[in-house]
Amino acid sequence: MNSKSRTPHETVITAKHTATDLTAGQLDDPEWNQAQPVTIDRYWSGEPAPSGRQAEARILWSKQALHIRFMCQQTEPLVVSATPQTTKKAMGLWDRDVCEIFLAPDATVVERYFEFEAAPNGEWLDVAIHWTGEKRESDWEFHSHMTTASQVERNRITIGMRIPWNHWIHEPQRGERWRLNLFRCIGSDQTRGYLAWQPTRTPKADFHVPQVFGWLVFK
Repeated sequence: MNSKSRTPHETVITAKHTATDLTAGQLDDPEWNQAQPVTIDRYWSGEPAPSGRQAEARILWSKQALHIRFMCQQTEPLVVSATPQTTKKAMGLWDRDVCEIFLAPDATVVERYFEFEAAPNGEWLDVAIHWTGEKRESDWEFHSHMTTASQVERNRITIGMRIPWNHWIHEPQRGERWRLNLFRCIGSDQTRGYLAWQPTRTPKADFHVPQVFGWLVFK
């Protein structure tokens, strides 16, 4: 994996504009070489994760959509559904191997954000979240029309997401700043790992902590 070292203080991702409306499956497109590599190398607790579980994310945006690519080290057996469903949301996907992005387009209301998940076997999930501080309200009727793709190789998994601009997630302007966090779940039972770009540092594994979200800047 080609990755860039990230200091503990790095909290900003720059999304570069591309004239190409990449499909989720264009995982090897040269455009990705222009995107900032972002290392996901710590558990939600802040503790370092072993190299065999780390991931790299890159984000681009076009006039049509937001494009995300995860490249994940995978040195252990996959935890995926034996009968994947790819035509609708895969409920409970967060309990299996999955990559996730939480996105708050309105930086002034970070408590309202969107969750997108994609798995190595093509399963996916999207949901709109309102975090009140006491409970999490989930709108499962939300449909982003996201598409996903994956490529499974020896010791590596690549996952792509394409999230089109829509009524809820507007096309940004250059210089606009959104809030986000990136995650990877891997393994099962006592060895399950929850990796976070910006660790939430909760007593138990919990990704839904919008106050620690980092920044996404559109260039």
